[in-house]
Amino acid sequence: MNASTENTAAGSLMQRLKQETAAEHERMESLMQRSEAFASKENYAQFTLSQYYFQKDVEHLYQDPAVEQLIPDLDVRGRSEAALQDLADLGLEPQQQGIFTAAVSYPQSLGWIYVSEGSTLGAAFLFKEAQAKFGFSADFAARNLAAYPEGRAVVWKRFKQTLDEADFSPQQQQQIIEGALQGFQRFGALLAQLKDLK
Repeated sequence: MNASTENTAAGSLMQRLKQETAAEHERMESLMQRSEAFASKENYAQFTLSQYYFQKDVEHLYQDPAVEQLIPDLDVRGRSEAALQDLADLGLEPQQQGIFTAAVSYPQSLGWIYVSEGSTLGAAFLFKEAQAKFGFSADFAARNLAAYPEGRAVVWKRFKQTLDEADFSPQQQQQIIEGALQGFQRFGALLAQLKDLK
């Protein structure tokens, strides 16, 4: 049985990612609710700070030539600069932090990017909340939650298709899944810090 046949038998990489990170995804939703990010502008600013740190971790991985070759539209995917501008709007300046993903390598890095890209879909709801609660927009304080110019669904679908068509071996798929779990844990830790949640 070749790698491609094994992949098909085990389900696509995206199916495996969805299934094997489902518990972490639910934990993130719970942490988001408990963080009360939209209870006040101060809470929202701290949430945006978490977004910024996580995006810096993920965008560090874009510099790998293997990632660049696989995902040619990385230039539209980064959101740390948008988050930094949002923080300036909110009167908050990030502290200097080390890059959490400094030791993460390809293909594990794709799991981290999966977490970041998947979050853009959930950000549609968060963007509406920021608009409704605070009057924020794609031009002020909520840039990092705004949709990509092409639309969230189009860019997400292209990313999913890219991963599924890459024909990763079962071992590589497992590394990507491990990277995704690490990404969820990192963002969960950043969220938990907002209100010392456990």
